[in-house]
This record gives sequence, structure tokens and C-alpha cells, in this order.
Amino acid sequence: MKIAALVSGGVDSSVVVHQLKEQGYDPTIFYIRIGMDDDSFDCPAEEDIEITSWVAKKYGCKMEIVSLQQEYWDQVVAYTIESVKRGHTPNPDVMCNKLIKFGSFEEKYGKDFDKIATGHYATNHFIDDRWWLGTALDPIKDQTDFLAQINYRQISKLMFPIGHMMKSEVRQIAQEVGLPSAGRRDSQGICFLGKINYNDFLRRFLGEKEGPIIDQSTGKVIGTHKGFWFHTIGQRKGLGLSQGPWFVVGKDMEQNIVYAANGYDPESQYGDQVTLQGVQFITKDPWGDFSGSEEIRFKIRHTPDFTKGTIRKEGDKYIIQSDIPIAGIAPGQFGVLYDKEAKLCFGSGVIV
Repeated sequence: MKIAALVSGGVDSSVVVHQLKEQGYDPTIFYIRIGMDDDSFDCPAEEDIEITSWVAKKYGCKMEIVSLQQEYWDQVVAYTIESVKRGHTPNPDVMCNKLIKFGSFEEKYGKDFDKIATGHYATNHFIDDRWWLGTALDPIKDQTDFLAQINYRQISKLMFPIGHMMKSEVRQIAQEVGLPSAGRRDSQGICFLGKINYNDFLRRFLGEKEGPIIDQSTGKVIGTHKGFWFHTIGQRKGLGLSQGPWFVVGKDMEQNIVYAANGYDPESQYGDQVTLQGVQFITKDPWGDFSGSEEIRFKIRHTPDFTKGTIRKEGDKYIIQSDIPIAGIAPGQFGVLYDKEAKLCFGSGVIV
């Protein structure tokens, strides 16, 4: 079987190569350039490439460095900027997986390979003659929410060699076999930004425009901001307000207003209903044309926790009724749908 292994230089994807070799495979390693390395931003990839090359040499694997920077710019960066302009909360990492790593890469370089292996913490399962996306063994590292927009062709071709492992086990293997990435910290930023500050990125493309921060409960101006696009629903840090904590609970894009609420648990920060549009199922709609409601687990952000709720269909939208109030429901985020045991990820839709 011909396998393409996507390796970034981090510990997870490095251990993927080790696992594949242990299983008797001889993967071809691909390092994908997607970062923004124009003159305005410093986004070096040299260290990542150096480590990836070391891994390839250690395991005797062929390695290719390929660029999908233009595709990333045209699709994912453009999506991010347009979402922010509309006052939405984008998730570039979700779109990167869907459109670039398992989209453009497969179309340009992966067609001749039977499988594409990645260091994502996820699993896949062959049930009733179909492939399904499954959650990882490690609930803290589970990344199925970042994969919830992929399609059936993509899930049927993917391999997740570390999805059945705990993060501690991955690091232990890396240390035992002497991988240089063994002690590397996990990347925390948005995938195309590298070391670039997110607000600096937004400032480059959207500029600054001062506007008021208004206390939602009193209607009084309590501060100023430099553009609503720098703030997301549920945000706590970065408002520069005293006598906090303050949370962003709303935005008026036309008037460039940010609304805030005071207190550790402001009621206005919470809701128990999430409306999704454009829901895409990875394998198939597990419910069909159901008229009642179904028990599910779901996520609206990257978190180890799966929230209990029920889902019903109204026209072309899906309505999630959460069992408990949840904070920071923001338009543009992806609502990710799971079965009631949180074992399978069905797909996702955009919060409206």
C-alpha cells in the first residue's frame, strides 16, 4: 500500500512515521508549505523542514517539500478575512484540513497514494460498509472538531496512526527512539500564521477604526476599541476595562460597537440553543428525515468536553437544544455533531 505521510516537524507527525514503519509500511513524507512568508511577515519554516528531513533520513523515507501557499491564500485566508468582516468567528484550521491538507494536496500530489496519514488525534472506523470519523482515545487532544468538515472521499482515504494513543505515550515513543521533536511544544496558533500575532494579521488587512465598548446592561460607554473585528463573542482578555472581568457578548458591525457584560458569569454570555445552517455530514445523515428530536453530543469550540443535547430539523436548519447553558455562542463558529456516546463525529454546520 502506498502511503503519503504529512509531517510538519512536530512530535505527533514524527511519531506517525515511526508507527507506520513499525507496521511495515514505507511512507513517502510530505512537508507542506502553507505559511505566509511574504516580506510583511516573518514565518520561518526552516526548523520544521530540518526536523522533517532528519526523520525522513532516520527511517529511510523519500521526502518531498511541496507548496500550497497560493491555494491557502486564495481559499482559507480569504475565508478568514471575509468571515471577520461580517462579524463572524472563523475557524481557519477547519477549512485548512478540508480544502488544503486533504483537498488541494490530494488533488495535486496524493492521487497516486492509497492512504494519507496524519498526526491528528482522531480515529476512523469501517461500519456497515462505510468509513466513519471517530474520536481519539485522548479526550484532551481529540481533534475531530477540526476535521468535521471533511467529506466521505477524504475520511475513506485517511489514516490516523496515533489516534488510539495518549499524548503522553506519543511523547514517550519519541523520547525512546530519539526523535528531535520529542520535547517540542505543541503549536497553539492558527495554522497559516506560524509565529504571527493574529491581531497583527487582521490589522494588516482590515486596519483600525476606533469605536465604543458599551455595557449591555446599562447602555453606557465604558471604553473604546480599535475595530469590532479584533473581538469575538465570549472574549474576556484584551478589552482593557477595569473592575472586571468583562466579556464580549455582542457586536454591531454597522456602527462598529462592541457590547460587554460584567461579572464572572453574566447571564447574557450564555444560551442553550444553537442554530446551524449548511450542515455537512461526513459519511451520511445518521438520522434521515426525522420529525422529532435525537440525543447527541456536540461542541461549538475546541475543548475536551462534549456537551449533551438534542437535535431537531427545521427546514434546512438544524436546532441543537443544549442540556445546560453554554457560553460564547458566536455566529460563524462550527457546531460539531457527535453520537450520544461521543464515539463518532457525524459532521458540522455553521452557527447562525
